[in-house]
Amino acid sequence: MDLETTGLDLRRDDVISFGGAIVRHARISCGQVVYRLLRPTRPISVAAMTVHSLRSTDLADAPPLDDVLDEIIELLTDRVLVAHAAWVERAFLDRALRPRGRRLGRLVIDTAALLRACQLADPSTGHEPNLEAAAKRLGLPIHTPHHALGDAFTTAQLLLALATRTEHSMGSRPRPVTVGDLYALSKHHRS
Repeated sequence: MDLETTGLDLRRDDVISFGGAIVRHARISCGQVVYRLLRPTRPISVAAMTVHSLRSTDLADAPPLDDVLDEIIELLTDRVLVAHAAWVERAFLDRALRPRGRRLGRLVIDTAALLRACQLADPSTGHEPNLEAAAKRLGLPIHTPHHALGDAFTTAQLLLALATRTEHSMGSRPRPVTVGDLYALSKHHRS
């Protein structure tokens, strides 16, 4: 899943689009994708608009987040959230779910943390590993950067590539990598 927002203030900014791509049996289910624009309650910062190119006029007819929250809950029910720099998605989604007495499940896999676990992130930058740079480095296609659905697809592909890499690094007797393995690595290597 990927979100685009009005800015990066985790307590005040709004989600203005979300995209999700379902990964099932180590494949991206192209028939099961979701992309929605959302009308914010606050203005989009210039910095955010420069990144994702969404303007207030693009969102004028979109529903507010509260109107599609059930769709997001359904998308996440009985699934593990995977996001790049997942602390951002977790913060925004937990805040949106709080009025309904809900929270994200504890199993969240962060592809930025998996990059660190696979020693594919440059620790000298002091920043989260860049999604597009990581995809490019691994020879993966980059789908419409800074677009919620494009980034969700890129993240899904990155997850599969990193799971394969992790599986091959398990020594002479590799076994299939589980969601639990990826969660443990992600949790251990989060920033």
